[in-house]
Amino acid sequence: MGELVMLDLKITGGTIVDGTGAERYRGDLGIHDGRIVALGEVTEEARETIDAGGKVVAPGFVDVHTHYDAQVFWDPTLSPSCYHGITTVVGGFCGFSIAPLSEESGAYLMPMLARVEGMPLESLAAATDWSWRSFEDYLGRIEGTLAINAGFVAGHSAIRRYVMGPAAIEREATPEEIAAMQDLLRACIREGALGFSSTLSVTHNDPDGIPVPSRHASREEVLALYSVCSEFEGTIAELLPSLEFDQETYEILTDASLAAQRPVNWNAIGTGGRPGEQEANEHKLKATDYARSKGAEVIALAIPSGATLRLNMAGGMVFDALNGWAPLFRLPIPERMAKMREPQYRTYLRDMAASDNGMLQRLARWDNLRVAEVFSEANKRYEGRIVRDIAEDEGRDPFDVFCDIAIADELKTSFMPQFPEDTAEIARARVELIEDSRTVAGASDAGAHLDMNDTFAFATGLLGSAMRRFGAISLERAVYNLTDKPARLFGLKERGQLREGWHADVVVFDPETIGPGETYTRADLPAGGMRLYSDPTGIHHVVVNGREIIRDSQYLGTPAGQILRPGVSTYTVSIPAAREKEPA
Repeated sequence: MGELVMLDLKITGGTIVDGTGAERYRGDLGIHDGRIVALGEVTEEARETIDAGGKVVAPGFVDVHTHYDAQVFWDPTLSPSCYHGITTVVGGFCGFSIAPLSEESGAYLMPMLARVEGMPLESLAAATDWSWRSFEDYLGRIEGTLAINAGFVAGHSAIRRYVMGPAAIEREATPEEIAAMQDLLRACIREGALGFSSTLSVTHNDPDGIPVPSRHASREEVLALYSVCSEFEGTIAELLPSLEFDQETYEILTDASLAAQRPVNWNAIGTGGRPGEQEANEHKLKATDYARSKGAEVIALAIPSGATLRLNMAGGMVFDALNGWAPLFRLPIPERMAKMREPQYRTYLRDMAASDNGMLQRLARWDNLRVAEVFSEANKRYEGRIVRDIAEDEGRDPFDVFCDIAIADELKTSFMPQFPEDTAEIARARVELIEDSRTVAGASDAGAHLDMNDTFAFATGLLGSAMRRFGAISLERAVYNLTDKPARLFGLKERGQLREGWHADVVVFDPETIGPGETYTRADLPAGGMRLYSDPTGIHHVVVNGREIIRDSQYLGTPAGQILRPGVSTYTVSIPAAREKEPA
């Protein structure tokens, strides 16, 4: 340690799991100036000491798919992620960044974001003035304010709307417009955007039911924009493809990777124990096999733990993708409730849903939905019950029951699809999935779908379920999958391991109690907006860049996070075709 005589922070007596997958060992950890300077036996004095006796000392967890782009303005802790041990997040995915903005594009992007990512519009409007323009301006407003590290990619829909205005959702771009979009993306990356993201998914429509801007792009435009990533050091690329995963899906993912000269990640794949799910997953993972055969790299983000999915008729996610249902969700809540009271319209909705045989229709089967959470006294008697059972008891049609319960709650009722209970077999299947070379654990969507899912708790979920409850994965492998493996996919410099000289992002947890707490609704968003939330168990300390930010579930008011910038915070992760050309 040279001339160093006083550490900033020392963590003593813990079990060190360094993130590489190597065997755990008892030891201390010394931190100075934001870096790890000693591991093992640390005898130097420190200004602060954390006693980690009986606890695990691990690298901070990395979340490679979030939508915290707007939440940064009202919640610099980026909760609940920080409380679950996450020390680094990346956002701006699926083409839905909120920079760059033109004079007119913010008025379109805000309600679009509310629609596609399930964020209360009133919260987005109240939280900030949406007056930034460049990516540099956006990052400048949040630099130095965040509790954890955060980086953001530039999204296709934001770039397209900036260049084309309202025509972005009307037609393909001209060659001149494509060139202008490329120039704008270059400017964004120079100003700190980590790379580029886009979506082709049919589930992504704006509040008017019109496909979001990126879905109007030609293949030429899509690949031209991914090619910009190849021009800069340390960039990343993400693409949400069609849900079908046919040959065309394999090809666009592969071609995007070849254009970007980077791995392309896509979101998301999971295992919940449903019949045929593993076969369907293998079909999707063949996108990587195909890509690698062409010298490209495609990585799926895998959900490593069980999660609840909650649906409601206020936000309408999933329901709005059913045949013929989208126009209903363009109506204000009072008008929507009035339409749902009409017997003839109910018949129309029921018949249209019956004609839909896709995956979303199976999720939205109202007779099989459990009433998870209610908000009116009239509905209290239904909480926890399945719609089908209520209908049988009351001698009513299940769809009428579903509609009437929702209306009594002003459409806020949370309904849960029924998935198999977690078992050791399901836990082993999830572990097999995240240990696959074609996947990385993540897919949290944290900051989005605030009334719909709790995948933000994926890290404590993996440790509490697959590791602690079922013993399906070792502590060392679980930590590796939450730290070093995702950090290497995105080329995070000197993060993801406990290693001398590396950034001191650390989480101290109790392996006997760690896990996600019960999911519940909190009304703590701007303008009274609500979100699902979970308080973890077993997380005792979270340290970011050498500064303690969380102690026993309390935020210490420490804005220790850094903004991640390409080439500065990241290195280039190349693909097989590029590695073949690199000098030996």
